Amino acid sequence: MNSAKCVIAISGGIDSVVLAHLCQKLNISFALAHCNFNLRGKESDADEEFVLDLADQLDVEVFIQNFDTETYAKENKCSIQMAARELRYDWFSELAQQLNFDYILTAHHADDNLETFLINFTRSTGLNGLTGIPALNDNIARPLLPFSREGIETFAKAENISWREDSSNTSRKYLRNKLRHEVVPILKEINPQLIDSFQSTLQHLNDTADIVEESLNAVAKRAIERIDENYVTFKVSEFKKVNNPKAYLFEMFKDYGFSEWNDVVNLLEAETGKYVASNTHKLTKHREFLILTELCHSGQSEESLFVAKDNPSVKTPIGILYFDDQDSFEDNSKTTIFADAEKLKYPLQVRKWQTGDIFYPLGLKGKKKVSKYLKDEKLTPIEKENTWVLTSENKIVWVVGRRADERFKVSDQTNQILKIELKA
Repeated sequence: MNSAKCVIAISGGIDSVVLAHLCQKLNISFALAHCNFNLRGKESDADEEFVLDLADQLDVEVFIQNFDTETYAKENKCSIQMAARELRYDWFSELAQQLNFDYILTAHHADDNLETFLINFTRSTGLNGLTGIPALNDNIARPLLPFSREGIETFAKAENISWREDSSNTSRKYLRNKLRHEVVPILKEINPQLIDSFQSTLQHLNDTADIVEESLNAVAKRAIERIDENYVTFKVSEFKKVNNPKAYLFEMFKDYGFSEWNDVVNLLEAETGKYVASNTHKLTKHREFLILTELCHSGQSEESLFVAKDNPSVKTPIGILYFDDQDSFEDNSKTTIFADAEKLKYPLQVRKWQTGDIFYPLGLKGKKKVSKYLKDEKLTPIEKENTWVLTSENKIVWVVGRRADERFKVSDQTNQILKIELKA
C-alpha cells in the first residue's frame, strides 16, 4: 500500500488521528477527508478546525464537506446515524473516483468489530452477520482492525498525539454506545483477554463462511437453469437434494429482502403460480422451477401507448413496433403480421394484456381468452406478465410477438395491407 494513493476518513477522534500519524510514519501518500455533519453546533466546527490544523501539521492535503444531516434523514426517512453513514460513504466514494485515490482508509479497530458483532447478534442475522467488518471491501481498507481501542490509546499517549473527544460517544441513546459502555466492560471483566478471544473466534467463523460459500456456489451452479436480463430461473430439484433446503434457500436469496423463510421453503412443494414477495423481489413457483424477478418487472401494468395513423414506429418496453404500407403480404410470423388496414380504427393502443381480454386466434375458429392462450402456450409467469397486445377500439389485433387476430387478417377483399413488425 506504500505506493498507493489514499484518502483517510478523519473525524478528529483518536482512532483516525492515530491512523493519519501511522500513515505518515510509513511514508504512505495520503490526504485527509473530513465530514462536518453539523449535529453538535460549535463542537462540530471545532472538530473541523482541528482537522485543518492537523493537515497543516502533517503537511497533507485536506478536504472538508458540510452536510445538513437532519434534513437528509427526514427526507430519506432514516435515522441520523444511517443518514451520516450514507452521506459519508457516498462522498468518500465520489472523492476517490474524481481524484483517483486507490483506497479510502477508515480507522475501525478490534473493539468496533466486537460492537458490530454484538449488534448483529442481537438482531436476526446469518453467518455473514457474525464474521465481522471486512478489512478490505472494494477500495475501502481498514488497517487498524487488528488493534484494540486500548492499544491505540496507549500508542497515542506514547507519541504525544492530540485528538478530539466526541461528546456524542458518551450518550447511551445509541445501541452501539450502550454496548460499548455497559455490555463490553462486563464481558471484559469475565474475560480480560476478550479481544484476543474474539479475534480468534472471528477467524474460525470466517473459515466456516468460506466452506459455506464453496458449498453454496456448488449448489447454485447446479440449480441455476437460466439467467435472463429480467429474471433468474432455479431448478427446484437441486434444493430438494440437499440435507437442509431452508439453509441453502436463505443463503441464496437473503440479499433480496425475503423474510418469511418458511413460505420460501414451502414454494418447493407449491402449485404453479404460488409466490413469495419482498419489498423489492418476487420468487415464483413455475412447474419444477423457482423464478426470481425484481418487482419492477412483475405484476400487471396499466402502462399503455397510443399509435396515431401514419405513425411509422412506436417504442415499447418489449421492442420497437414498425408500421408500413405494403402492396403484397407474406405468411405471418411471431415478429411480423400483415393486417387489413381498412379494418383498423386509430389511434391504435399498445398495452399489457389484462384479465378478461379475449381474441380470435388466427387460423382457429372462435374466440379464446388471452389468459387461456398464454397458459396453453406453456409460458412462464414472467413471460405471461411481459406479454403486450396491440388493439383497435379495444379489439385485439395482435398478441404481440405471439399470435395475430383472425378479425384483422388480410383477405381477397383487402384493399390496403399494413405490415406490423416487432424488432428488439
